[in-house]
Amino acid sequence: MYLKRLKNLREDHDKTQQEIADYLGIKRQQYGLYETGIRTIPIDLLIELADYYETSLDYICERINTTDIYNR
Repeated sequence: MYLKRLKNLREDHDKTQQEIADYLGIKRQQYGLYETGIRTIPIDLLIELADYYETSLDYICERINTTDIYNR
């Protein structure tokens, strides 16, 4: 599944793929495959990213258009 918001969130927070991969405890190449949709990102990593970016899984998965988890 290609989740374009993974890249958008990373770039909006001025982070590199390496920094996010380090945060998740994975290799940069693996994170790159998730970000481009070549590999499906596991739900536990999506949850970690939602927490990191202080947003919801619904936003990351493009089910809603607001990043504010408290004001839906």
